[in-house]
Amino acid sequence: MHRLTSVSMLLGASIIMSMSACKNGGAFGKKKEKSTATGWNYNDPKMGGFSVAKSKDQQTGPGLVFVQGGTFAMGATEQDVMADWNNIPRRITVSSFYIDETEVANVHYREYLYWLRRMYDESFPDVYRKALPDTLVWRSELAYNEPLVEYYFRHPAYNDYPVVGVNWKQAVDYCKWRSNRVNEKMLIDKGLLSKNDMKNQADDNTFDTKSYTAGLYEGIPGNMSKSTKAQFRNADGSPRTAQFEDGVMLPNYRLPTEAEWEYAALGYIGQNPGPSKKEGKRGEELIMNKQVYSWGTNTSGLRDIRRGAWQGQFLANFKRGSGDNMGMAGGLNDRASIPGPVVAFFPNTFGIYNMSGNVSEWVLDVYRPLNPIDGDDFNYFRGNKFQTTYMNGEGEPEKDSLGHLKMRDVTDEESANRLNYQKGDVINYLDGDSLSQVEYGYGITSLINDKSHVVKGGSWNDRAYWLSPGARRYMQEDMATNTVGFRCAMDRVGSPEGNKFKTGQLFKKQRQKR
Repeated sequence: MHRLTSVSMLLGASIIMSMSACKNGGAFGKKKEKSTATGWNYNDPKMGGFSVAKSKDQQTGPGLVFVQGGTFAMGATEQDVMADWNNIPRRITVSSFYIDETEVANVHYREYLYWLRRMYDESFPDVYRKALPDTLVWRSELAYNEPLVEYYFRHPAYNDYPVVGVNWKQAVDYCKWRSNRVNEKMLIDKGLLSKNDMKNQADDNTFDTKSYTAGLYEGIPGNMSKSTKAQFRNADGSPRTAQFEDGVMLPNYRLPTEAEWEYAALGYIGQNPGPSKKEGKRGEELIMNKQVYSWGTNTSGLRDIRRGAWQGQFLANFKRGSGDNMGMAGGLNDRASIPGPVVAFFPNTFGIYNMSGNVSEWVLDVYRPLNPIDGDDFNYFRGNKFQTTYMNGEGEPEKDSLGHLKMRDVTDEESANRLNYQKGDVINYLDGDSLSQVEYGYGITSLINDKSHVVKGGSWNDRAYWLSPGARRYMQEDMATNTVGFRCAMDRVGSPEGNKFKTGQLFKKQRQKR
């Protein structure tokens, strides 16, 4: 109880004071860094011991690429031949973020399943079974696809092919698992946890980032350097766990929002003439062409137009026409009858593969037909169901039987007096609530409900129309197909232009007149 209280006090103080760091001296160097608000030293046990980490750039997590945010027209880029009217263009701004360079592959998902079986199989075998992809998605009444049912997910030949048969809920759980494994590895590298700690993990004694920062998981300490020992101690000299304010761990992996996914797919940074990697040298605020597919700077069509061996080759994996999934023998057009390797086909200017074609992808949003024309124009997202940490009768957090920090839904009573939102569940805000006077009779007049999630990007079995980043479809969160996979994203903290860049226009001070 005492340790949790001290951690909570430290967290609260960090939020208030961490932005007021003085420019001179390192956080843990010989010269003590002082608060510009009080003049007291940071990281000094003799002056209260308030810990402030030295400002640092965000490390790029495994598998991710940086996407510099900006403004763009979200929505349709070609004729709405389906007459859905569900992707009307609207200008919005997306914050900078990270997204997977490739789709999550079979080998990545098998690694996840291995870990689940290793940690939970003895006490909670259902955890592993519920995470298994549905390999029966390859079956069809009038097709012989049994080899794909048996081998696509398991055979080494398909290691680097995108995982399919994964529903939205399974994809979300994978992202949580990946967050914990990456942060656990970073703590081991820092010496805050030992590699031997994994041998003792099982059931509720497994590493979870939120449980760890709440003081509910201690683990076995590793071999820390002197500077690390000095950094991670309380005012009384006792060791403490790392917190997010220390800059040791990364934000969570998650599914990208629809706006993020579409923005990343368009890759407009390649159309901006003159972007520079040097501070103070910026490109023009300009989009030269309205593009249809994710590789817009190379060609507006489906084939490579550059002179050379690749001229005329298809840039994506898609279905050219009825009965034509890869062309004729001796001249295969996209050289893939089913999904291809995750690093195959033409990457866009952000360096991201298969945002058009190969497999369609789950995103975080709940589907509504008029998403693009209502709501916020900054970081647009539909699907918020706000949560907070569950507290027991003694006012302390708890973890569940799998080691995860318990969370609970925010109630409407807790939200009633807020200015920015008045309900805990705002999935139906302005589209499905009483104010909108819109109802979705699932199974009667519509196939839309709160469990319908957006699917983006065309697949290996789709016509070219669905390869446009603005196109959107939806599917129930507990359903899966052989054409839908997913990739992860991560929040960006710090400068929106990337590492080694500053935020805002930092002008020199003007001299005062006497």
